[in-house]
Amino acid sequence: MALGKAVSGTLYGIGVGPGDPELITLKAARLIEKSPVIAFLSADGKPGLARSIATHHINASQLELTIDMPMRVSREEGQAAYDEAATRIADHLKAGSDVAFLCEGDPMFYGSFMYLLARLGAKYAVEIVPGVASPMAAAAFAKAPLCAREDAFAVVPATLDDARIEEILSTVDTAVIMKLGRHLPRIKALLERLNLSATYVERASMEGGRFAPLEKISDDVAPYFSLLLVSKASVN
Repeated sequence: MALGKAVSGTLYGIGVGPGDPELITLKAARLIEKSPVIAFLSADGKPGLARSIATHHINASQLELTIDMPMRVSREEGQAAYDEAATRIADHLKAGSDVAFLCEGDPMFYGSFMYLLARLGAKYAVEIVPGVASPMAAAAFAKAPLCAREDAFAVVPATLDDARIEEILSTVDTAVIMKLGRHLPRIKALLERLNLSATYVERASMEGGRFAPLEKISDDVAPYFSLLLVSKASVN
């Protein structure tokens, strides 16, 4: 290395798990504690779940970089927010400071970190620390195996149309249906038509978590931290 050449910091994409602070990995905890800059998403100025999960590993000497991301945001607004976040994070990396970006669940599974990776990954050193993703947490909470032996498994966004969801479900043995929101009644009706049973899971690993057979759920809207476990297979 040339004398006097600046050394950039490392960007860590850290999965902090689904909600229970004890599900943070040892590696994630170590990197959070040692990073001088901690970045995380906030909604309308309020720190998101990722920050609260990691709270015991953050100290007063660290700089907290809050990235505002309204929950309901157009694609254009979201792109602009990530552009701004990447610029702010890059300033710290160029100054030689490591930045730990906290991400609920796993950074590469519907994680916000992947949008920063796309903007910064080619310019700076990046390390990604996997975390416990929500399907695994939900399966453990509901004691419902995700797959066994030769089972094929799929992750299905509820935002897809019925025909596409039906097509996917016809090709697999087990599935997780995510992003339920206002689509819950439609998905429930679709599964009933297909004669498929499902387990509804809400806030797995968190306080107030619950699970129940889907037919017992009458809610019109599912909260953000909810999903369905669908299985045609049995474990014997």
